[in-house]
Amino acid sequence: MTAQRRDRMTLVAFMQAGSTSVYAGSWRHPATEHGYLDASYYAKVGRQLEEGCFDLMFFDDRLAMPGIYDGSVAEAVRYGARPVKLDLGVVLGVLAQSTSRIGLGATYSTTYYAPFHVARTFSTLDHLSGGRAAWNVVTSVNDSEAQNFGVNAHLGHDERYDRADEFLEVVSGLWDTWDEDAIIHDRAAGIYADPGKVHELGHVGRFFSARGPLTVPRTPQGRPVIIQAGSSGRGREFASRWAELIFTGDPGLEVARNHYADQKARIADAGRDPDSVKICPMAYAVVGESEQHAREREAMLLEDLVHPMASLTLLSELMNYDFAQHDLDDPVTDELIASVSGIRGLVQNLRTHIGGTVTVRDLAGHRATLLQGPRFVGTGEQVADQMAEWFHGGACDGFVLAATHMPGSFEDVVRMVVPRLQQRGLFRTAYEGNTLRDHLGLDRPAVRRPAVPTGPVAL
Repeated sequence: MTAQRRDRMTLVAFMQAGSTSVYAGSWRHPATEHGYLDASYYAKVGRQLEEGCFDLMFFDDRLAMPGIYDGSVAEAVRYGARPVKLDLGVVLGVLAQSTSRIGLGATYSTTYYAPFHVARTFSTLDHLSGGRAAWNVVTSVNDSEAQNFGVNAHLGHDERYDRADEFLEVVSGLWDTWDEDAIIHDRAAGIYADPGKVHELGHVGRFFSARGPLTVPRTPQGRPVIIQAGSSGRGREFASRWAELIFTGDPGLEVARNHYADQKARIADAGRDPDSVKICPMAYAVVGESEQHAREREAMLLEDLVHPMASLTLLSELMNYDFAQHDLDDPVTDELIASVSGIRGLVQNLRTHIGGTVTVRDLAGHRATLLQGPRFVGTGEQVADQMAEWFHGGACDGFVLAATHMPGSFEDVVRMVVPRLQQRGLFRTAYEGNTLRDHLGLDRPAVRRPAVPTGPVAL
């Protein structure tokens, strides 16, 4: 493995397999291509990002249309608030064939999927992509998702993480049920593999039972890379135990520095090397041929494209809280945040960054839609300056870049920003390994022996 130098950034592209990027107004952008139902669209974006030597492209997901606001999906459909979400397994299959080096990640929920299914899906992707798979671990956050899976309401915040911890234990155990050298392929003797090197798991726990072994052999990376994005206290503890790349939503430099220091300390407390875990905030890059051109582009994003109802619809989804019950001038209080069960850390960070009394109107405003991470604006040189300030300033190990329009946002970064980072020695000029672990400088994990069964396995 070729380790990534610590003085070089990690760059990740934040994707959606649907009609809208994470920026709620992206579908209205005049430069957005509406080819999201065509395989060639994703292949094109993947090749662009690979040309820019990005470490990884990963896809966010939700298992429902946003339907918390006023108890209906009507506003999500009307205003394009991410109503379309394709199956990521199929999309990543397309990308595994159309790219050769960039990492490929997907969001899969620990709340509604089964560990065996997730372990097999990502092991298969790792093989078919030549060792480029990553799993973004999420705990599903809202009742709309629960109701699509036959459950009236989702699990509480802490119980979701209890389930997620056990889920990761089972998936990790299944990935370790094949030894590295289990397959023999002895044609003459008629022996395919050594049964002494393929193990049952025998897990029986609070939430899951899994006999094993996994039906997919040990993968090129040993196991796929784990991404996690929890911002609450419990989420940060979970990331400290499991994550190899942590995706954050820190809107300002000071918030990011504090989060970075806190998270690295928690990783050390968990007995892991903090330098082995990449922490990357989501960021927007608004790049122009001149600074004036970039500012004009930014003004359109802030003033013209996001309908406030789209913002409230998405905010209700993320927090599992119906903001239709509030006036726009109601304050976002500690009591309000404590009463919700969705993504609390995001709104806490936004409130800290905005400062003073924050109202629902502030959260629904055009500017708040672009405050989930830093917004870097200017020429390619100026954006590289701003990224370098965060990178050298103890705030991050790189960035998860989100698109204001597709695919032009990534084209701009690859054409105008990446060469400036490369000239400064802050980013690779070519891939130096074949797997995602190579790109990120992560060790290939050794096989750990499966846990001793704790009881009879439910079949």
